[in-house]
Amino acid sequence: MTWIPSRWALKRKFRPVIEAVRDLEDRIAAALQLQGNGSSDFDLNPGTVLPEGRKLRAAGVLVPVSIASGSPRLILTKRSSALKHHPGQIAFPGGKVDAGDKDACAAALREAWEEIGLPQDLPEILGCLPEHETVTGFSVTPVVALIREDFAARPEAGEVAEVFSVPLGHVLDTDNYIIESRRWRGTRRRYYTVPYGPYYIWGATARMLRGFAARMES
Repeated sequence: MTWIPSRWALKRKFRPVIEAVRDLEDRIAAALQLQGNGSSDFDLNPGTVLPEGRKLRAAGVLVPVSIASGSPRLILTKRSSALKHHPGQIAFPGGKVDAGDKDACAAALREAWEEIGLPQDLPEILGCLPEHETVTGFSVTPVVALIREDFAARPEAGEVAEVFSVPLGHVLDTDNYIIESRRWRGTRRRYYTVPYGPYYIWGATARMLRGFAARMES
């Protein structure tokens, strides 16, 4: 005779996981409510002089935290090496706010569906991080969301080379961030990196994650 665990036994078995997820939700919600200014690709380069009247284009990116496996992981993409801008870089799914998008959140959800096949009704939005100004002229709103169920990732051909995930704890630990530099437009530009295995996470993605980590540690 096959033993079938009771509902009470199952609930008791998964209680630690459920409590851990609830604690994570509470911590993220509290972090997103903290006051603070936005971030910029120029944070580590205070001497950078930007053109006067520089107009920023609105964009939204999804910061998808998957808890489907029980252990929270951050979903990221590796951009195609064939792209004109930022080829091969690690990025959040997302893009510019189109005329048909209600707001940056809607843009982030739409782009995540188009880029990696994430159903738009799956992410549970917890809130947004402060806007981030990029060197390419975008004002990006990072939209933090929980993903409770698995989904079949479908990288958009020609734009996304790979969809992968890293442990959330790795990118939420400020000790894992390194400041590096390289020559850019005749000057040396400094930026954050948070490498993980074969993935070199840097630039705007790393800067937004660094701000998220600082808030979580607060």
